[in-house]
Amino acid sequence: MPDASGSPRIATVDVVYLARLREAFGTTGEALALPSLPLVTVADVLAQLRSRGGVWAAELAHGRAVRIAINHSMVALDAPVRAGDEFAVLPPVTGG
Repeated sequence: MPDASGSPRIATVDVVYLARLREAFGTTGEALALPSLPLVTVADVLAQLRSRGGVWAAELAHGRAVRIAINHSMVALDAPVRAGDEFAVLPPVTGG
């Protein structure tokens, strides 16, 4: 949706990388600009991260075990993502 000047609004989310992903990506997190779509989903954000290529594409490839939490709640790929959300990317928890 455009702002008053007619430019598309770009919203950001705070992306947090946890566990092995923090090490693989070399960062604990970042502010990520969202695409200017009517509705942005978890799948859209993951596709944007994958498009960076390299380790991003490998770690977030379809079929790799990662989970997403928005604002501390686990969500599905079709969940909406809104400006200001905390978008956490984490591997599944294992252990005994």
